[in-house]
Amino acid sequence: MDSRNVMNKKAFLIAAPASGSGKTTIARGMMALLALKGYHVQPFKCGPDYIDTKFHEAVCGHPSINLDTFMTTPDHVRELFAHYGADADFCIVEGMMGLFDGYDRDCGSSAEIARILDIPVVLVVDAKSAAYSTAALLQGFLNFCKDVRFAGVIFNKVGSPKHVSILRQVCEDLGVPYLGCLLKDEELEQDSRYLGLDFSVIPQSFYLSQLLWDNLDWEELLRQTPLGLDTPVSQPAQLPTLNLSVLMARSEESFSFFYKENLKRFSSVQYFNPEVDVPDFIGIDLLYLPGGYPEKHMEALTGNEACRKAIKDFVEQGGRVVAECGGMMYLCNNIVTDEGDYPMCGVLPYTITARQADRKLSLGYRRFELDGKEYRGHEFHYTQFMTQPQESTVQVFNAKGEPVDTPVLRYKNVLASYTHLYDISQFCV
Repeated sequence: MDSRNVMNKKAFLIAAPASGSGKTTIARGMMALLALKGYHVQPFKCGPDYIDTKFHEAVCGHPSINLDTFMTTPDHVRELFAHYGADADFCIVEGMMGLFDGYDRDCGSSAEIARILDIPVVLVVDAKSAAYSTAALLQGFLNFCKDVRFAGVIFNKVGSPKHVSILRQVCEDLGVPYLGCLLKDEELEQDSRYLGLDFSVIPQSFYLSQLLWDNLDWEELLRQTPLGLDTPVSQPAQLPTLNLSVLMARSEESFSFFYKENLKRFSSVQYFNPEVDVPDFIGIDLLYLPGGYPEKHMEALTGNEACRKAIKDFVEQGGRVVAECGGMMYLCNNIVTDEGDYPMCGVLPYTITARQADRKLSLGYRRFELDGKEYRGHEFHYTQFMTQPQESTVQVFNAKGEPVDTPVLRYKNVLASYTHLYDISQFCV
């Protein structure tokens, strides 16, 4: 495969019948392989995920962009895709969960994103426990929604050459392109953390890339995935840039979960690392503390007492702050882990537990109204308040409009919650 084989742009969405099928492995491998071959690969991620995007960025060399129809709109999704994919040879979108899994039936699903962008789906099927029975599974997916196009099927965790032969026959009988397979391989197993795949140790991509190069039918994939993008290439639609300066906490893990588009509305964005830096708030209009894994770096965060004091002083003097999930935890009195009790900034009068025995999954889209503005975002965490705050500033709802007990905390000019917001600029206007 060389540049002469790539006819204009190529675009496709990598999806699966269910989570755990291997779509992240194959998406990352494809991105790495094409980048190593010298192509400009623009990665995208369906939904609100801020962990898989780190794998994408690591192998592609530039940020992966979230495409989400609950936090944004279909028009915004098209504009993001057109804008960031303008100079790309390949636009590769990694799906989420199962192909048709959304926040309300298939609303917000990978299938909806594929329809909005008019790009074909590469379906990754875990074949480790089935042979010809995969025909029934595929028949259902191929015919469930007629306006979803399929570029073909990749089988994962295949057991033997005989197994491969059966799976080829499945595709032939159903009239869907067979794009290749990966055999069962322990080296492809990726460690996970309690919030998802472990991005702190990203495996070398060469081995996976070579497997995909040897086992996928690239010529067929290219024939099936021309980019039919009609949206004019333009800057994603947004409100005018605010003449405001943002100071954002950013570190490899402690403060690393945020949406790239969140920062586009500000005229200036500066960064500091709360593990080692002491922030200077001169000329700063907003302090942004995004989520991450602060509980994994307690010694460093506690040890930088000057930073914690500077942030508390900024708050007490009326400074404006948005703190999300890990950032909210950092503003609390302390965080308790299995290793000990660690003082934080002391802005919010709460204790957060990150102890193993206290873990409880809180997950889902969130929506709330504050001061006449609607905020939308996503919540995904296992840490908890030791004692639940007595009262939330507003009622929070999930994607279906049902009330949830996620608190939104206000103190002076601080907005803090477990929700990762898509548009923090609303808090400044």
